[in-house]
Amino acid sequence: MKTTRRLAFGAGALLVAGLAAPIAPVAPAPPEKTNARAGREEIGAALDRLVPGLLKDGDVPGLSIAIVRDGHIELQRAYGVKDAASGAPVDADTVFEAASLSKPVFAYAVLKLVDAGKLDLDAPISKYLPGDYVDDPKQSAITPRRVLSHTTGFPNWRPPGQPLKIHFAPGERFSYSGEGFVYLQKAVERLTGQTLNAVMKRLVFEPLHMASSSYVWEESYERRKATGHDAAGTPRPMRRPAEGFSAASLHTTAGDYARFLAAALDGSGLQARTAAEMIRPQVHVDEGCQNCITAKPTGRLSRELGWGLGWGLEETEDGISLWHWGDNGGSGFHCFVAGYPRKRLGVVVFTNGLGGQGIFPEIVTAAIGGRHPAFAWIDYERYNSPARTWLKEILARGSNAVASDRADKLTEQQVNRVGYWLLARKKVKDAIVVFEKNVKDHPDSWNVHDSLGEAYAEDGQRDRAIASYERSLALNPASPSAPDALRKLRSPG
Repeated sequence: MKTTRRLAFGAGALLVAGLAAPIAPVAPAPPEKTNARAGREEIGAALDRLVPGLLKDGDVPGLSIAIVRDGHIELQRAYGVKDAASGAPVDADTVFEAASLSKPVFAYAVLKLVDAGKLDLDAPISKYLPGDYVDDPKQSAITPRRVLSHTTGFPNWRPPGQPLKIHFAPGERFSYSGEGFVYLQKAVERLTGQTLNAVMKRLVFEPLHMASSSYVWEESYERRKATGHDAAGTPRPMRRPAEGFSAASLHTTAGDYARFLAAALDGSGLQARTAAEMIRPQVHVDEGCQNCITAKPTGRLSRELGWGLGWGLEETEDGISLWHWGDNGGSGFHCFVAGYPRKRLGVVVFTNGLGGQGIFPEIVTAAIGGRHPAFAWIDYERYNSPARTWLKEILARGSNAVASDRADKLTEQQVNRVGYWLLARKKVKDAIVVFEKNVKDHPDSWNVHDSLGEAYAEDGQRDRAIASYERSLALNPASPSAPDALRKLRSPG
């Protein structure tokens, strides 16, 4: 099956805050301390030296960053291009898809409704949205608190064409779910009599002066929005959402989102007890999964990672920090936000390429410092990882590099990622060699046979593709992709 793909595109830098860019490399700030005392010029210069090289090495076209300190935006920077085809530079007004960074903003609006007495954090959502939203009596145990802390029992997304299910007792454990946010959104819209975007404009965008933010498409975005890019650096079609989607449709700028972050760090607009509850761990996450329905939980709860109300939380030697990541993989955007409420220090980073998550650790460390265990938990391939290095060897030397000793140290999932990165670059023959290696090393994995079948099909090797998919289906009769692939391969013409 397909895995996250990255792109191959380098980018230069556009300096928004007006500082010159020294050419000497710089190491990120020491990870054990935050940058609460570092000066604006010092941090800006460090980013100017660091980010352009990371964009190139990480195959990311463009990036926008904003740093919050003491309740205001202290620094903004923009680097690279917002569209690989046009070469138009990213600037402070560039609009990005915030992806799942949409969720904390919606959560903030929900908490304002709670403070206003319009919504009970611990009442069944069915109180506000009568009827059977899901065919399961456990629905009555799903509350706004459980949605915002991802403890509903819902999957992240229901399988296409299948009914929504509750997979465990609500409140039992963490499992990241966009479906929960959609459920709560429908209740909020019915409760207020307004669309999502109207609610967000009234409760969040206007009070926080977020003039460039919307959960639905605005005409002004046509000239301002960055284009997402696939793993090969090819621009993806522009998304123009006509309906608001609380889990992922927010369009905004780094500056606008930083205004929201400043409010979240201070608890502005919320009652003190509500703001405190927002950053109190409601649940601790499993060490081995984010979506703990499609992936089996380890049963080991993280000591340092939990979830508050709408926010991921890190509990380290620097105290509580809030964070969230965003991945609109289908349209080519990655983003990240983190901040320390006690120190009133935070950072927002938006990128328009599928390599973004791979460069965020260095950027966040340079911007605000601190230690961030969230990066290991979300588990994206780093720009300089062994898998990425192996990919570069294959691109340079072809399939002769597949037998590299480096590859023998990679996991099944990492090898598969490299195969898909090659497919994205139209290196189909090399991708086949990589997938064949993975099948040889992991003959009992249905997923690697599925991936090899996809590569064979793309290369026009119909019989081999059928054989691979048949083997995948034999190993996993519940395969989500093999039956449909086989129907297409066996159909006449």
